[in-house]
Amino acid sequence: VQLVESVGGVVQAGGSLRLSCAASRRTCSSYRIGWFRHAPGKEREFVAAIRWSDDNTYYADSVKGRFTISRDNAKNTVYLQLNSLKPEDTAVYYCAADPSLATLASMTYRYWGQGTQVTVSS
Repeated sequence: VQLVESVGGVVQAGGSLRLSCAASRRTCSSYRIGWFRHAPGKEREFVAAIRWSDDNTYYADSVKGRFTISRDNAKNTVYLQLNSLKPEDTAVYYCAADPSLATLASMTYRYWGQGTQVTVSS
């Protein structure tokens, strides 16, 4: 499975941005799709996850209430809506997919996108 993220961008603090992650082919309903981010000098951080088969979602505390993950099964695409952005949200954002039946809290993912830069200016 190949994953392609949309182009990120530069946004002012308090602004919004929507990222998308398109899968190269239809995946089975058990797949989890997650978003991670990696800021310079920091470890990679989990952001949010969703499964193709249901509407359950899981978020990191740092983004809960500000970011929303959603899916469009017909387009094989998962979205991450980023609202109320803060400078500390600046990072390369990656989407990832995994076919296992692990819970949404699992951090293990098999397939990764190439990443997209999001920069939040103060």
